[in-house]
Amino acid sequence: MAGGQLPAGWTLEEIRKVSGDREATALDADRVVMWLGWPAQQDERLCPEIVLGFHGLCLVKPVNDDDWYMGSLNDDGSIDCWSAYDDLYQALRGL
Repeated sequence: MAGGQLPAGWTLEEIRKVSGDREATALDADRVVMWLGWPAQQDERLCPEIVLGFHGLCLVKPVNDDDWYMGSLNDDGSIDCWSAYDDLYQALRGL
């Protein structure tokens, strides 16, 4: 499920360097992404614009939202997010 887009101004090499994950990749954004963190409404679904994969973890930037959401990549390709960051650099360091 690779082949997604990268964040503006970032290369895959920069993402790998900041995250410390040499196998980080951009994933296809066509998937179900749920926000389980606080505050959340029951079954709050995010519409992903960018999805970055780091083994079993992901960072998701939703459409019309500047925050980055961290979550787990499930076996079916969906993502359950539990924390949010104001910017990509901090999200990458939070992995």
